[in-house]
Amino acid sequence: MAPVDLTQARQVAGLVDTVLDRFGTVDILVNNAGIAGPTKPLAEVTDEEWDQVMAVNLTGVFLCCRAVLPTMLKNQSGRIVNVASIAGKEGNPTLAPYSATKAGVICLTKALAKEVCQQGVYVNCVTPAVIDTPILRQVGQETIDYMISKIPMGRVGKPQEVAALIHFLASDDCSFTNGACVDISGARATY
Repeated sequence: MAPVDLTQARQVAGLVDTVLDRFGTVDILVNNAGIAGPTKPLAEVTDEEWDQVMAVNLTGVFLCCRAVLPTMLKNQSGRIVNVASIAGKEGNPTLAPYSATKAGVICLTKALAKEVCQQGVYVNCVTPAVIDTPILRQVGQETIDYMISKIPMGRVGKPQEVAALIHFLASDDCSFTNGACVDISGARATY
């Protein structure tokens, strides 16, 4: 385990260098780090709160992708799976910064996939709805109840369900899916 601040380009590059020194290559990147940020109306969000959510949830994804791409492109092979959120497609009230970052991750995924698809690198993202993970402890109960009420299956997702989807997207079995935004939302997704 190598803790790193994903908002710092040098630390991210250093982590990739460490992986390359130890394993010789990078085959798969899963961008799953994220924070919920403040749960409050947008008019009350401070500049600092906005910047922090952007730095972790969107800039961190950019920095990690940028750091692994030279190796993946050189190898003409690689899989990147970005974890966005259904909030990036639909938005959630009182979570505007989070929703905006996850929309950015979806678009970054699609743009990057088109850029590198003919060079053997596959870039996809998943958009989970409410999943039973520690990030829920960062969100107010009223917001959690709202999000669950939007899930037609009427339940929270399990981490292992998301992991199985990520496993497929990072595998060689995923050979014609690139630039996709795959929902794992209990039928919440409207597009």
